Amino acid sequence: MVLPIDPIEVIPATPHIGAEIRNYKMSAPMTQTQFALIHEALMNHQVLFFHDQQMSLTQHKEFARRFGALHIHPGIPGPEGHPEVIAIHTDENSTRIAGEDWHSDVTCDGEPPMGSLLHMHEVPKSGGDTLFASMYAAYDALSKPLQTLLGGLTALHSGEMAYRGRYQHRGVDDREMTYPDNDHPVIRTHPVTQRKALFVNRIFTARINGVTEAESAALLQFLFAHIEKPEFQVRFRWYPGSVAFWDNRAVQHYAIWDYFPQRRSGFRVTVAGDRPY
Repeated sequence: MVLPIDPIEVIPATPHIGAEIRNYKMSAPMTQTQFALIHEALMNHQVLFFHDQQMSLTQHKEFARRFGALHIHPGIPGPEGHPEVIAIHTDENSTRIAGEDWHSDVTCDGEPPMGSLLHMHEVPKSGGDTLFASMYAAYDALSKPLQTLLGGLTALHSGEMAYRGRYQHRGVDDREMTYPDNDHPVIRTHPVTQRKALFVNRIFTARINGVTEAESAALLQFLFAHIEKPEFQVRFRWYPGSVAFWDNRAVQHYAIWDYFPQRRSGFRVTVAGDRPY
């Protein structure tokens, strides 16, 4: 007798952002029905959370590849044989961490990533949570006049500003490297949902184009503070084997470093994206 398989459950975390996926193992081959359900959940909730996941780097990449080609980071080398993988590791010797301010991943690229999947293997006894914020909700909360103003502007996203010298502790000598810089709309339209989202962030956005330096600085400081309002956020607590899968086109995130000198370690795989419009 073949026992029925429990259906995948999607449990919303907050009204604006986040959902937990239950009854699914990411190490197993994904059916088209499962893909459609998980993709729809990602479009609706922007970041998905999985627990008790055991998978190899190859399985991690295979899951991510169902959502698109894999992205290779412009500044961080991957483990041997896995250039598409980024090791996320913090311990008693760390002087900084990945994701230590609000940002979307690698927005300095001409085609920033579609999304990222972080699989955590070791976590501190307490602390080390990650905050995720909905840029749909942040955009929707702006006044109509400000939405109109920002909708006609672009901003410079600078890899130079974000990465130069940042990975020396990983043995990266970037003196001869060139990092990407690209202009993107301040308000981007999601290519699937067609919803509008704020698309500036503290780590990569250097300035707003077409306005004075003072105007750019004032607008960015307002938007950065606006993005950080708690009503746009969900807070995720990690356990060994937890995974977060976020839509980089509509979400910013912030890794909280409140657990020094404890260890926190895992791997991230990123799905390539398209040019914002």
